[in-house]
Amino acid sequence: MSTSLQLPANHPQRQELNDEAHARPAESLTAPVRISYVALYGDSALRDGQLQHIAALAERFDVKPPAPGAIHYSADMGRFRLKWERHSEFARYKFIAPGTGEDPFADPPIRQVPADWLAGLTGQILTATHAAFLPLGDAQPDYDAISGRLFAGNPLIGSAVAGGAGIALTDLRIRPDGFSRLLVLDKSLRPRQAGRALQRLLEIDTYRLLALLTLPVARRLSPVLAASERELAEITSALVSVAEAGEPQLLDRLTRLAAQIESFESQNNYRFSAGRAYYQLVQQRIAELREERIVGIQTFREFTELRLAPAMNTCSVTAKRLESLSSRVARATQLLSTRVDVSREQQSIAVLESMNERADLQLRLQQTVEGLSVAAITYYIIGLIGYAARGVQASGVKIDPDMAMGIAIPFVILAVALGIRRIHHKVLHASPGTGHP
Repeated sequence: MSTSLQLPANHPQRQELNDEAHARPAESLTAPVRISYVALYGDSALRDGQLQHIAALAERFDVKPPAPGAIHYSADMGRFRLKWERHSEFARYKFIAPGTGEDPFADPPIRQVPADWLAGLTGQILTATHAAFLPLGDAQPDYDAISGRLFAGNPLIGSAVAGGAGIALTDLRIRPDGFSRLLVLDKSLRPRQAGRALQRLLEIDTYRLLALLTLPVARRLSPVLAASERELAEITSALVSVAEAGEPQLLDRLTRLAAQIESFESQNNYRFSAGRAYYQLVQQRIAELREERIVGIQTFREFTELRLAPAMNTCSVTAKRLESLSSRVARATQLLSTRVDVSREQQSIAVLESMNERADLQLRLQQTVEGLSVAAITYYIIGLIGYAARGVQASGVKIDPDMAMGIAIPFVILAVALGIRRIHHKVLHASPGTGHP
């Protein structure tokens, strides 16, 4: 008899995070199958509208609508099967229908979708592809005939995929109907394996274009960065010999340049980071195809490395150039700020020295005034002594007023000087705020 285990409570997102590993499963496909694939680029503001639009289609065909807040949905509408997925920058729709005619691209499944519903889709078309999944049998494909009949004679791109279990062919060109074409020939693909192979092939084209969205940004930034680099070179050259009076003007130029570079970084950092991530996804999806070369046909990896890799290198160089420029401007700004601070400190020292000189002058003047004060006070006190001596003389006491005044002078001078010195000492050593020594 089993007993229930007493374990801690589940993390609130445990089930959701676990189910994420099983989200967006690949379709199980059995040849022959036709697929119309559309990837629509758009920001997050379009997400709720897309989900409501899917729900309206489900209601029209009387099938279960997507759950509120869903990011993927799959349903059989009868005439076609819909698979929808929402990603950070785009949403992708796959319309799947069984069977094909003599021309596998003549009647794509998207034609079975109500036209008014298609017209209500939000976003911008990034990728649109008609794919056909056909049985190959034992016959050896005639690639020249396939190119001429299905791809307007264009050079084919493709390879054996899934370790030789299937063959994928395309020309990656947009046809007059706005769609490109992808042909997958089934040799021994299992249904789930076929679904994964088709999904990877479609994702390669989608992520390739998403990665390339960075290229126009890099091209637009290149001349701007060149001008900013010239500006920085001029400022750093002037910094070597600039006079103290010209430093604030240089600092102002540097500050404006730093603000401009920071603006470039904040506006384009996400696009560069996203481009790198999408490029890695392209490379990962190509690796998952397990390609085998078909003689005379360029593989998906070769085509990607030949066309996409240089573009991504340009984007990478531009991103590093922007980052380097930002660092150099920051260093130059710090250096010039240090020079300005040193100049200001020197000015402050000069001001303090001038104040000290004035204080010394005031002290000397004060000492001079104190000396005059001793003389003046002595003069008045001696005068009082003289008046007192005359009064005593008038009362009959024998005393010479002049002699008394002369004798009193040194004693008065000493007393007055000591008194003033004591007062001065008390003022200098008084405690702040109390007035007490």
